[in-house]
Amino acid sequence: MCGIVGIVDLKGRKQEREIIKSMADQIIHRGPDDEGFFVENGVALGARRLKIIDLETGHQPLCNEDGTIWITYNGEIYNFLELRKELEGKGHRFKTKSDTETIVHLYEEEGEEGLKKLRGMFAFGIWDGRKRRLLLARDRIGKKPLYYTIIDSTIVFSSEIKGILKFGKIDRELDLNALDLYLTLEYIPSPLSIFKGIKKLMPGHYLIFDEKGVKEKSYWELEKVEVPTDIDEIKERLRELIKESVKLRLISDVHLGAFLSGGIDSSSIVAMMHSLGKEPLMTFSIGFEEKSYNELKYARKIAELFKTQHHEFVLTPSALELIWELIKYLDEPMSDFSIFPTYLVSKMARKYVTVILSGDGGDELFGGYEHYLAEKIERILRKYFFKIPHAIFPLLSRFLPPKDVKKGIINRIKRFSDGLFFPPQLSHFRWMLYLDNQTKRRLYSSDFLSKVERDGEIHTRKPFSSIFEKMKSLDCINRELFLDLKSYLVDDIMVKVDRMSMACSLETRAPLLDHKLVEFVFSLPGNLKVRGLTTKWIFKKSMEGILPKETIYRQKEGFSIPIKKWLREEFRELMEDYLSEKRIRDGGLFNYSEIKRMKEEHIKGIENHSHRLFALLLFEIWREKYLT
Repeated sequence: MCGIVGIVDLKGRKQEREIIKSMADQIIHRGPDDEGFFVENGVALGARRLKIIDLETGHQPLCNEDGTIWITYNGEIYNFLELRKELEGKGHRFKTKSDTETIVHLYEEEGEEGLKKLRGMFAFGIWDGRKRRLLLARDRIGKKPLYYTIIDSTIVFSSEIKGILKFGKIDRELDLNALDLYLTLEYIPSPLSIFKGIKKLMPGHYLIFDEKGVKEKSYWELEKVEVPTDIDEIKERLRELIKESVKLRLISDVHLGAFLSGGIDSSSIVAMMHSLGKEPLMTFSIGFEEKSYNELKYARKIAELFKTQHHEFVLTPSALELIWELIKYLDEPMSDFSIFPTYLVSKMARKYVTVILSGDGGDELFGGYEHYLAEKIERILRKYFFKIPHAIFPLLSRFLPPKDVKKGIINRIKRFSDGLFFPPQLSHFRWMLYLDNQTKRRLYSSDFLSKVERDGEIHTRKPFSSIFEKMKSLDCINRELFLDLKSYLVDDIMVKVDRMSMACSLETRAPLLDHKLVEFVFSLPGNLKVRGLTTKWIFKKSMEGILPKETIYRQKEGFSIPIKKWLREEFRELMEDYLSEKRIRDGGLFNYSEIKRMKEEHIKGIENHSHRLFALLLFEIWREKYLT
């Protein structure tokens, strides 16, 4: 696992080693064990290495036999031994035991077509001196990040934006469309970044940069695979795939463990690790002082069942001091509340292990989120009661003050009501949006609004138009899952997990997101995932007999923090400072009157504006750090 940086100037202008080193130094947390550089003929590649496999000879950047092809690489290829054997049979000579070198020789043999053979998580840059071209590539699901910018005949790339910014010739112009989407979604969807000139390489894509220009192309889309029709056979095949995926991710020359929340996703991973004889098996959990947010008792039961070496950490409001640290690692605003616990559980785990397995992806594969149920219920209500719910629920919600508990019936009614303000064409996004157009017109300054409004509308759906188009061939439930797989999972969940774990120099592996498992699950009909009002139905049935029924069938709570309460109390002073009238007016992007209203209503407990206020707060802190 590494952090990578690179500069390629096709005009051959000399690149200074000091610059590529300063870029790599910005991401030292991603690879504290080693550094390496290749600088020649207008090309500069750099790598920071976290040693996981081949501790002695896996130094990067790394080249082929004659030095004409160089790679800087971040990730893990789980089938590299199989590929290595195949390549050795074709005459390729290896000088290391690393998976990195396998990619170099695979590229020599098959070019970019070889990407289809890789099974794992990765982002890399390959400089082909013979063809004078750069190949950038990112794994299918988007577990590993890759940013780039093109200035004239030069491309600059890095695992994180901060590496690119150190290049020194980057225009830090704010992308207002990206800002609008951030405030709406709490994350910025690919290929956008908060900086207008910096882009994210899309998951499952590669980019070629040469004298012909820039070509970006997809090398993977979900493939339909043959699945059994018998339920028992489906369950058996699903268990086999999960176990195989876990086994592949146990390949390591350093200690590894598992995150454990006590839910079905992480518990299933721990169960499979135990069945594979992983000893000692270390697990890590985080809890909260607030009772409705604390799930440690569920994690303890699984830890006891599988006799793990279990470690816990309790998050208190004082942890909010971490915000200054987290902004440094995020590079662009992201207001998913769970960045705090993700960072802290990663920090705890890093004291004991270098690699961690997580249950990420289970909700997007099997239909675990409540918004899938909300979409299903709304479709039924709309079919039989026309527009009645759109009138009743907002009216009910208006007279119900929010509660401090994590969810609860009142908070669920209010959240369902909020989603009904958005058009059905947005699908389940309606329950994942935190700013409607009416609020935006009150919140955004006239200048900001004019930049993002087209034909009287602010088009939240537009950045996802290609995803919506590809969804059409799927059934209702799988359409919802596909939308999250290609958007929320990539640009929220994967970003959060990658940045917060790598901030602690901890590699995170997600067995449920192995692409072979993903393709199998998406080939199953949606009614096996969300059946009636039961989420993850086929997954739950598959885990019966392996996990306790209490673990399998308890209500999902999610990985979050009591931010709505903290904003009224411990976090209030910071909020008042960064969302003060002077700061907002000086910034020129927002109307203070709307922010003032939201603050007052939230503090008095009239409405829960935590998502909107926290997003604005993080943006203002980020703006002070990066734009002033």
